[in-house]
Amino acid sequence: MNITQDKIDNLNSVVTVKINPEDYKARVEKAIKDQAKKAKLPGFRPGMVPPAHIKRMYGKSILVDEINNMLNDSLTNYIKENKLEVLGQPLPRLDDSKEFNWDYNDEFEFIYELGLAPEFTLDFSDKDKIDQYTIKVDEETLASRITNLRKSYGKMSNPDVSAENDVIYSELKQLSADGSVFEDGISNKGSVRLDLINDETINKSLIGLKKGDVVTFDIQKAFNNDAVQVAKVLGISEEDAAELKSQFQLTVENINRLEEGDLNQEFYDKLFGADIVKSEEEFRAKITEELESMMVQNSEQKLQNDLFKFSLDKVNMDLPDEFLKRWLKATNEKISAEELENGYEDFARNLRWTLIENKIIKDNSIEIKYEEVFQTAKKRLEAQFKMYSPQPVSEEQLGQYTVQFLQDKENANRIFEEVKAQKVFDHLKTVVTLDNKEIAYNRFNELA
Repeated sequence: MNITQDKIDNLNSVVTVKINPEDYKARVEKAIKDQAKKAKLPGFRPGMVPPAHIKRMYGKSILVDEINNMLNDSLTNYIKENKLEVLGQPLPRLDDSKEFNWDYNDEFEFIYELGLAPEFTLDFSDKDKIDQYTIKVDEETLASRITNLRKSYGKMSNPDVSAENDVIYSELKQLSADGSVFEDGISNKGSVRLDLINDETINKSLIGLKKGDVVTFDIQKAFNNDAVQVAKVLGISEEDAAELKSQFQLTVENINRLEEGDLNQEFYDKLFGADIVKSEEEFRAKITEELESMMVQNSEQKLQNDLFKFSLDKVNMDLPDEFLKRWLKATNEKISAEELENGYEDFARNLRWTLIENKIIKDNSIEIKYEEVFQTAKKRLEAQFKMYSPQPVSEEQLGQYTVQFLQDKENANRIFEEVKAQKVFDHLKTVVTLDNKEIAYNRFNELA
C-alpha cells in the first residue's frame, strides 16, 4: 500500500491511497474463511461450508468491505502518524473514468480531499482590556419589582371606571365592513388586559370606560398582530387569529383591578419570614440585594460574550471555506444551497472559536475532569427539578439521575463542552485586564 500527500496550500491537501492485490488478498481470504465457519447454508452442515462456495456467492461484497476497512484504517493512521489537524472528514474525490472489476487482481487508487486546520498564534496579554460590569439596580427597575411583588399579594377590586393596567371583562363581537355586527361572526366573552394593549391610541380609548360602554377597535392593531393574544381573547385558534382582519365591538361587562398590597409587617413577613424585614427601608434594601445578586449572572454572560467576540476579532485565521461547504453538503444532503450559504458564517465563527478553545486548553495544559462534568450536570438537573416541583430531590437520587443523564453520549458531550468553555473563559479572565465598571441595570440592558 502506498499513501502520498499533495499539499495544495496551507489549508487544503489531497491524499492518494494506492492498494495492490498483495495488500488485500490475504486479508480477503481470511475474511472468506471466517465467513465460511459462521455460514448456515442449505445442504451444508454448520461450519462446514467450503470457502470456495462462499467466495463464489459473496466474494465480491467481502472484497468491497475489506477494501473499505483498509481505506478507513490506513487513512486514519496516516492522519494520526503525520499529525495532520483535519477539519471535518476526508472527502473522497469521485472519478467516473475509473472502474474496478473487483476480481481480486485490481490495483485500486482512491483520492481524498482534506481540509486542514490553520496555524495561528495566541497573544492575549494584560494589555488587552475588557469591560466587566457590576450592575446596580436603578430606581425604575426597583420600583417595577416592588410593584409586581405588591400586586402578587394584593387584592382584587371592581372599580366603576377603567384605568391603566385594569382588566376589562367584556363581550366582543365581530363587525362587518359597514360597521354593523356580523351575523354568525365571531362572538366571545373574555378578559382584555390593558397592559397587553400595544397600540397607545387604542389603549387610551379603553381607559375611562364604565359598565355598559361600547367601543369599536382593531383587535390586530391592539395586540400588534400577536396571534396568540388575539386567539386567547376571542376564544379561537391561532391559525384563524392570524388571518383575522375585522374590527370588533367591545361592550364592558365588568372591570377588574388588582390593588397593590400595603407595605406593612404582614406583607414583609409573607415575603421573607417573620421579623426579617421590619421597615420599608429594609424592604427596599432587601429587594435591591436580591436583584443585584441575580444580575451577577447577567454580567458574567455579558463578559463571556465580549471575550468570545474579542477573541475572534483578535485571532486572525483563515479556513478552507470551499472544502468545508462541500463537506457540510456531503454530510447534510437535504440542506439547500441557500441554507448552506446563509448558515455558513455562523458555522465558521463557531469553528474558529473551537480552534481557539482547543489551543488554549493545549497550550496551558488545562484539564477537564469527569468530576467537574458530573457536578455541572448535577446542577443543571437540580435547577430543572426545582422548576417543576417544590419538593427537593435527595442527594442520592440526584446523583443517580446525573449518572443516567451522562450515560447519554449527546448529553455528556454537551456538558463537557460547557465545562470546557467555562475553563477557557476563566483562563482568559486571568490573562487580559478586566476593567471593572459600575452600571445601572437599565443602562446595562442597552449595552446587552
